[in-house]
Amino acid sequence: MPTMYDKPVRMLMQDMIPALGISPGGTFTREQAVHWFAENYPKIKQGTVAAHLIRLSTNVPTRLQYSVRSDGSDDHFYKIDSSTFRLYEPGRDPTPISESTPAPEEPPESPSDGTGEFAYEHDLRDFLARNLQLLEPGLTLYTDEGITGVEFPVGGRFIDLLAVDSSGNYVVIELKVSKGYDRVVGQLLRYMNWIKINQADEGQRVRGVIVAKSISEDLSLACAGLPDVALAEYELAVSIRPIAGLKA
Repeated sequence: MPTMYDKPVRMLMQDMIPALGISPGGTFTREQAVHWFAENYPKIKQGTVAAHLIRLSTNVPTRLQYSVRSDGSDDHFYKIDSSTFRLYEPGRDPTPISESTPAPEEPPESPSDGTGEFAYEHDLRDFLARNLQLLEPGLTLYTDEGITGVEFPVGGRFIDLLAVDSSGNYVVIELKVSKGYDRVVGQLLRYMNWIKINQADEGQRVRGVIVAKSISEDLSLACAGLPDVALAEYELAVSIRPIAGLKA
């Protein structure tokens, strides 16, 4: 998606620093950044601002979802808590997280391995991000100036996947690696309404999908009267194709 102003959002963030009077050691909040963009660049969505704060924060692992530049030009902020930031200070702060940062060790495999489900929710998330057409033909991952719909920020929380359907409407996807229970409905509706209020344009529809290994009867019942919420179950299958050397 082309930028709607003369500069991309990542560059406008740099203009925001002196405009807000942010100096080394000083802090600012996500709300201050959102307010500054609303006053100066109102066409830029609140979610896009929040996502760029993550992208430019050197200590946030999920920044890697947003095409962080390897030359250091995206290393501007240090995240203090869920909504507070300061300027990144080389020498004081840890080395910025980048594609070359060693990946953390995975915890031991869960007991559910071998039951036809993903071991970790992020595995399911990453697989679906690459294969959204399996969920719905024409469904694509939301993208905007290097920001993607993977772990898309919504008011301090994160949508597993934010997608766009073939008609240009938003689809909020919530994932459960094993069984989906009815309590997930409130979470999904909160995310959907945040997108409606802060991200969607007038007339743009917002739908929701819950994907789980199995859908509980309570969840099916809870969603029965929600026309904009769909349910889906996934299956894993592995096949082996002998090439050479295997004998019956």
